[in-house]
Amino acid sequence: MEETAAAARSTVCVTGAGGFLASWLVKLLLSSGRYAVRGTARDPGDGKNAHLMPLENAGERLQLLKADMLDYGSVASAVAGCEGVFHVASPVPYGQPSNPEADVIAPAVTGTLNVLKACYEAKVKRVVLVSSVAAVFNNPKWPKGKAFDEDSWSDEDYCRKNEEWYLLSKILSEREASAYAAKTGLDMVTICPSLVIGPLMQSTLNTSVKIFLDYIKGIWTIYLQFNPNKGP
Repeated sequence: MEETAAAARSTVCVTGAGGFLASWLVKLLLSSGRYAVRGTARDPGDGKNAHLMPLENAGERLQLLKADMLDYGSVASAVAGCEGVFHVASPVPYGQPSNPEADVIAPAVTGTLNVLKACYEAKVKRVVLVSSVAAVFNNPKWPKGKAFDEDSWSDEDYCRKNEEWYLLSKILSEREASAYAAKTGLDMVTICPSLVIGPLMQSTLNTSVKIFLDYIKGIWTIYLQFNPNKGP
């Protein structure tokens, strides 16, 4: 019976599996009993990924694979044979990066395109791209009071002018992904979460939870990150 059930399971890949959101996704997928999961990490042996292996069913259904989103070969190897891919990995800087193009924008854009190209080559049935509300809301030209929808995009020039690099990385990566999916016919769904908080599984403090902790302490880091030239 167990062999039959194992054969019926779909294999899915979760990029950046050790991150806050990805960790909870891995846990959900494993607990459903329907999936075998491949999680990617730049260093699977790093202690920050140690919380994944004790998860329920991880011993039988979870593989942690070494993959760098900027290395197409390692990405292609991770998604080969998968029916679905959740692309979660993307840099979320805390504060202003010293080299935004290299540290934030290139990993987000190039990494996302590498994942989509690998998925197309591997004939993956569906890709779920985790973008962000950061790609949606920051547009001073958007009509006041109008609901954001699929046509809502943060303004690229406005974000560059204000050095809002994380927002810019999400705009560019989602746009490139949408264009690639439209061109190739790849089945891609995009979700745009806002601030994601909740219980931590990993031993390290992620950016979103650190922002929440700063609010409790009265620190305005998130405000300054989105408005680096202004005070609270």
